[in-house]
Amino acid sequence: MSDSQQGKALFSDDFIGDDEGLLGMDRMEEMQAPARGPGESIPVARAEFTSFTSPSDLQPIGNIDLLLDVVLRVTVELGRSSLSIREVLALGPGSVIELDKLAGETVDVLVNGTPIAKGEVVVVDEKFGVRITDIVSPAKRVAAPL
Repeated sequence: MSDSQQGKALFSDDFIGDDEGLLGMDRMEEMQAPARGPGESIPVARAEFTSFTSPSDLQPIGNIDLLLDVVLRVTVELGRSSLSIREVLALGPGSVIELDKLAGETVDVLVNGTPIAKGEVVVVDEKFGVRITDIVSPAKRVAAPL
């Protein structure tokens, strides 16, 4: 460091990079740093913070309206099957995949992959639907594997 640079510091709130590559600023200002002699004390003050309210002072918001428009993925699972790669490659128009559930058996209703209900398949205006017949208990929903 040269004699002309001693006692000076470079300051910038927007400094990103090194001396040769500055990003996000047009120029860097050079300011005179205060000179301190050896053994000279630096003033130090204790930080003061505002107090937070205690947990007992907090009121529950109780307004579920904020969550009502959140979109969830609902899946109805008719059944499952395991196929080898050979069997998958052999699939074509007209192929039938046998599932592990019987015709007329209840189907599983999943929300974001978690089972929440069981139901029966119905037809409504030429579209498939599910009539809910049983809701999974909250304890079983929490314990359900993802």
